[in-house]
Amino acid sequence: MLAHHAPELLLMDLVGPAIGGLIFIGIMSFVPEPARQRFNAIFVAGAGSAYLNGGLGGWEFAYIALATALAFKGLSSYRYIGIAWLSHTIWDVIHHLYATPIWPWMPTSSAGCAVFDAVIALWFLFHAPSVFDWLRSKKTQPAMDPLNL
Repeated sequence: MLAHHAPELLLMDLVGPAIGGLIFIGIMSFVPEPARQRFNAIFVAGAGSAYLNGGLGGWEFAYIALATALAFKGLSSYRYIGIAWLSHTIWDVIHHLYATPIWPWMPTSSAGCAVFDAVIALWFLFHAPSVFDWLRSKKTQPAMDPLNL
C-alpha cells in the first residue's frame, strides 16, 4: 500500500453524509418498483468507477470488476445492491486511509462517501422499502396504549 496520512475527521464529515444518505433514500422512495431496483443496480455499477486513477493502480480495475458483478446480480436482488454498496464502503475506507480522496479538493470525501454508502447499503439490505409506504402503514396502525386502557 502507498504511504498516506489519513486526514482528520470532524463530526460534520460523518453527520453530513449520513443525512445525505437519508435524503437519497427519501428521493428513491418516489421511484416505483421495479424501476427503483433496476435504476439502483445500474447506479451502483457506475459508482464503482468513481475511483479510477485513485491511487491504487490495478486494484481499481479489480474492484470495478467486483462491483459490476454485484450490480448485475442486483438487477434481480436488492441484497446484491446492498452488498455492492457495502463493498464500496470498504473501498472508500481504503481510499481514506491509503490512497487519494474521491474529491481531490476535499480530503475527507472518501470517509464521507463511506458513511453515505453504508447508510444506503442498509436500506438496500432491507429490500429498499418506500419510506412513504412505511410512514402510511404507521399512520393506519392503532396506537399502542402502554397502560392497556
